[in-house]
Parts: sequence; C-alpha cells; structure tokens
Amino acid sequence: MNDSYGRNIHYLRISLTDRCNFRCVYCMPADMVFQPKSYLLQDDELLTVRPNLVNIVGGIAAIPGIKEIAMTTNALKLEKLAEPLAKVGLKRVNISIDTLDAERFHKMTRFGKLEQVWRGILAAERAGLYPIKLNSVVVRGYNEDDIVDLARLTLDHAWDMRFIEVMPLGSIAEFQMDSVVPVAEMKLRIESALGRLEAVDWDGHNPARPFRLRGGRGTLGFISSVTEPFCAGCDRMRLSADGRLRLCLLRDDEVDLLTPLRAGASDEELRALMTRGVINKPWGHGLAEHVIAESRVMSQIGG
Repeated sequence: MNDSYGRNIHYLRISLTDRCNFRCVYCMPADMVFQPKSYLLQDDELLTVRPNLVNIVGGIAAIPGIKEIAMTTNALKLEKLAEPLAKVGLKRVNISIDTLDAERFHKMTRFGKLEQVWRGILAAERAGLYPIKLNSVVVRGYNEDDIVDLARLTLDHAWDMRFIEVMPLGSIAEFQMDSVVPVAEMKLRIESALGRLEAVDWDGHNPARPFRLRGGRGTLGFISSVTEPFCAGCDRMRLSADGRLRLCLLRDDEVDLLTPLRAGASDEELRALMTRGVINKPWGHGLAEHVIAESRVMSQIGG
C-alpha cells in the first residue's frame, strides 16, 4: 500500500504483548502497570488482522504473500525457543543487548541477566536464523562507554550490530531527550578505538545504514531517529498488542482495529480501515518541532 506521500508501506511490525520480564530504563518506568489481558489481541484475533509463540509464528508463515518473518526479542527465553521457531518459519531475529557488562546490563534492564541473553544469541545462530541483528539503545550516563566493546563483536561474528539513539516517548520522554547520544558521537568513539568505518552496499530500505570495520565479519549500523531522521524513506507500520495500528512510532495517531474486529467487522472492512490509516500516515515524527508522542511508552507500542 502507498501512503499519500508515495511511500510503499510494506513492513508490518506486530507486538504480541505489552508485558516484559525486563524494565529497561529507556522503554518503560520502573513501576510500569501492564494492560489487562482482555484488552489485548488474542491468538485467533491476531491471525485475523503470545503464550503459544511457536504456533503464532507458524500461523503467520502460512499466510499467502508473507515473504519473511523476523522477531524482536530480549532473548531471555530464546535458548529454548530458537530452534522450534526456525522450524515453523522464523527467518531472523533482532535481539536487544545494550552492554556486555553484566552489572550495567542489570542496571539498565532492572531485571535482566546478561548470560541468559548471550546463550539466546548463540542458540539463534545454531538454529540458522540469519542475519542476527543486535540492537543497542545508547543512553547517556548508562552505556555510552560500551559502544566500542559491542562494535568489536563484529570483528569475530557475522552479526549486524546496530546502535540506536534513544527516542522520546510517553511519561519518560524528558529523561530520554536528556539521554540522547548522537550517532556522530557513536561513530567517533568506534573509529577512535577500532579504525575507520567502511561503508557497505545499502538498498536504502533499512533505517540502519551499514558499515564494516576492516577485517570484520559482521556489520555496524546506526539509527539516528533524533539527530538525522529518515522519515522520507519510512516503509513501516506497527500493530500494538491492544490492536492499534500505529503508522509512526513517534506520533500518537492510531487506528483502532480491535474494537471493530470484536464487533464482527469483515476482512474487507478491516482492510479499508488499514488502507485509510496508511493513506493518512504522517510525513515525519515532528521531533524538530518539539512534537512528542505522549500517550504510550515504548513497551506499549512494541518498538
């Protein structure tokens, strides 16, 4: 589907739950209250528009026209799930890992254990999920000193390491804006320690333009949502766990699909709602004009 600016919106990101066994400082407040399960899309409703994740992935893979399924995860349970997910159609994973220091990892996630995440990454590699993309949200005062160590992973592993500027959302937006580490600073830190970043061929669709360290097996990418927005090439939309279609991560405009779905809307009626939402997709996120989405924190959207 094309929006009113001619962008082909072909990438749908589905959030299976707003719950998480971490409480990352950039994603949600420490005292986060999750939505009742009755407010969320159930398994059968999800396939019309979690805990049986393997069946959900297999059901989506069976839908005609689906080219690729990828999953974003904290990898805490991935050690056991990687192989079953790969067998039913999962192709690749995006894994959050903000530091390689166990103490800082626990400080950032408030609950997480780094060794479990690391075992999940290795299990994904053994299961043949490729490429493995590792995401690090860089937060001033927490993990900016870990950038070089994370970048160094690409020298020995054929992984895509991506560094992300923290994005202001919801009730913790003020903290987030004060915590932004610009991509330019990230690159400078890496090049000062590990040498020049070499540009890699890029099709322009992925927001993280790839680079490589000399002799490296993997790539490095940088997502500069705040300092260098890439809205002109945005090709994605998100379906939240409570059935809202969100056309821009950093805008509050949403299309409610859950209410009409539960009221018996036909596939054609749901398709019309989605099409109207895509047509009205905003041009950009508006951070330059100090427009900040306030209705949700990141965990409620799904990243």
